[in-house]
Amino acid sequence: MAEIEWETLAEVVRARVDELVLADQWFRAVHELVRNDGGERVQVGTAQRLVWARQKVLADRIQRRPAPPRDLATLTAAISALPRTPDAIEALWDGDSTGWMVRLEAVTADPRTEKCLTIIRHGGDIRLFNSRVPPWPEAHEAAELGTALAEAFGVPFYFPYPDAPELPDIRWWDTV
Repeated sequence: MAEIEWETLAEVVRARVDELVLADQWFRAVHELVRNDGGERVQVGTAQRLVWARQKVLADRIQRRPAPPRDLATLTAAISALPRTPDAIEALWDGDSTGWMVRLEAVTADPRTEKCLTIIRHGGDIRLFNSRVPPWPEAHEAAELGTALAEAFGVPFYFPYPDAPELPDIRWWDTV
């Protein structure tokens, strides 16, 4: 199958993809190309390449979404606004196609609930190849912030993989 080029896509599809790229919604832009109701379907790898190329072309006009708040006062207020005090604060690695991040969660055991308080990301994983930052500064930040929140609410802090990214096989509630 021949690789599809940007100029061969229907104008309505190109306009929608550009709209999503400008709104900093690259995943939805890839999805738009893959489902492409307006013509030939685009394979995922090709869609990612096309969206990446559009991100480069439109870079100075993209409306970047602000990072979620990561200050102790804001997160303390968010926990205080929950229907009940959490049983623990949990830090979990998560990832997407740009790299790893740490989610800080307020969790309860019965019933098992979780509320994402914030996401900590210090850039994409390309930094690992160009040695521009220490490997996992988000882990250090998550540990400090999670410990402070746990102490403020008198609950445990659980971070099963503080040294390097690993998807959790055991959650906090599995340890109690």
